Amino acid sequence: MKRIMVMFAILTVSLVGWSQKSIYDFKVTDIEGNEFDFSTLKGKKIMIVNTASKCGLTPQYKQLQEVYEKYVKEGLVIVGFPANNFMGQEPGSEDEIASFCEKNYGVTFPMMAKISVKGKDMHPIYQYLTDKKMNKLEDSEVAWNFQKYLINEKGELEKVISPRTKPDDQEIISWIEGK
Repeated sequence: MKRIMVMFAILTVSLVGWSQKSIYDFKVTDIEGNEFDFSTLKGKKIMIVNTASKCGLTPQYKQLQEVYEKYVKEGLVIVGFPANNFMGQEPGSEDEIASFCEKNYGVTFPMMAKISVKGKDMHPIYQYLTDKKMNKLEDSEVAWNFQKYLINEKGELEKVISPRTKPDDQEIISWIEGK
């Protein structure tokens, strides 16, 4: 009986810890192979977006960069996660992706290493973003490249934005500006 009680206590602590996870608990690898710690973004608004270089929505990189440049001094950080989950539209290596983004769109916002944003090999940060039990907002599924997840200054998921909604759409700008 004592052993069952100990196992129950461990399970309870594990589940409580799991349910309290925030975006600040995640550490990922950036596109250059360095650790990127989301806890360094406390107090900032964060837009997380899965990206691809060979997609009809790829020109959104331009708007993402423009929005980032306009609002970075006000505390906005855009974090791009290249992903090859949709019709093989991000086939390149990290070096190729970084070069493409810089050369074609002048991207200066943080880009991470390529990950999976859906399926059995979904990265833990996307498990968090898409699972209501973890993010406390809603269940969602990444529909396509350039889906946006908007995180407030407390590290809480506030909105999930369709891939087709451009980064400079009034809904996103109003959220950034706090209107």
